[in-house]
Amino acid sequence: MRSLFLTSMFAPLAAEFRTFAGGDCRGKTACLIPTASSQQTIKHFVNVDRRALTALGINVSDLEVSKASLKEIRERIARSDYIMVTGGNTFYLLQELRKSGADQAIIEHINAGKTYIGVSAGSVILSPSIDFISHMDSTDAVPSLNGDYTGLGVLDFYLLPHVGNFPFKAAAKAIQRDYSHRYDLHAISNREAIVIRDDSESIVRV
Repeated sequence: MRSLFLTSMFAPLAAEFRTFAGGDCRGKTACLIPTASSQQTIKHFVNVDRRALTALGINVSDLEVSKASLKEIRERIARSDYIMVTGGNTFYLLQELRKSGADQAIIEHINAGKTYIGVSAGSVILSPSIDFISHMDSTDAVPSLNGDYTGLGVLDFYLLPHVGNFPFKAAAKAIQRDYSHRYDLHAISNREAIVIRDDSESIVRV
C-alpha cells in the first residue's frame, strides 16, 4: 500500500492534498526534510511549502538528515503522519539520504503505507535513477556518489518536474529530448501533482 503525493511545487496544490489525505489534516504531523536546499542560497520555496502545510492545520517539524543520527531520523519519521521531502539539488539530496541511512527509512515507511509528499527533488528522488535530472541540477557537489545516481526506486517511472515553468523550461525540454526514448518520463508542471494510492495513479491539476 502506497500513498504518494508528488509535485513540482506543493503550495499551489495544498487544497488537493487535503482532499487526498481525507479532507481534514488538522492535528496531523509532518516531518519536513529540507536537505536538498541546504547548500543553496535561495531556499524561500521551502518556507512557502512549510507555511502551506501549517495552513492546513498540520504540525511541521524539520529534519535535516545531513546533521541527524540514524536513530533520530528513524524516530522522527516513525512518529510523523506525513513525510515531506522538499526541493533543491536532487544529487545532493541523494548523497545525504544515503550517507545518513534516511533513504532506507523513507522507503520502509512508504512501503508500510505512510503518506509521502514530494516536492521537485523530493519527487524525482523516488525514480529508479536520477541521472536524467542533470540538465536541471549540478553534480559538482556530490563526489561521494561516484557516478552512481540510482534513486530510491519507489517508482517504476521517472518523474520530471517543472515542465513548461520558469526557470526550468529549457532544462525540462532538454530532458524530454534526450531521455524520453530511454526512460518512461512522467512530466508535471508546477500546477500538477501525480498522486498514487496503492497501485492507482492519477494527475490532479489546479
